[in-house]
Amino acid sequence: QVQLVESGGGLVQAGGSLRLSCAASGRTFSSYVMGWFRQALGQEREFVAAITRTAGLTYYADSVKGRFTISRDNARNTVYLQMNSLKPEDTALYYCAASAVRAPLSIRAVAYDYWGQGTQVTVSS
Repeated sequence: QVQLVESGGGLVQAGGSLRLSCAASGRTFSSYVMGWFRQALGQEREFVAAITRTAGLTYYADSVKGRFTISRDNARNTVYLQMNSLKPEDTALYYCAASAVRAPLSIRAVAYDYWGQGTQVTVSS
């Protein structure tokens, strides 16, 4: 069992930055692929970024590529999402998730076994 707690969301002006953190419980954090997803009001949850167990590989949605950076610190059981050049369309509830998938990483929400409660990011124009 893994418990995930996100933090770092808030209100920011367009062009600004935020850094989301996701703290995981348990001793097996390094055995999970970690991902970030987001869900805007009235829309389906969408993939944002994922990182492999050893942080050797990352993958991003096209909409955030070049602006967002996912990273992890296995010693601290924490995954991060650095978000720069934020746009109003980035406004959403952001979730971190952990996956025991055998593949190096996954962009599919159904592949993730554990989810946090979400942290709200609001970008004003």
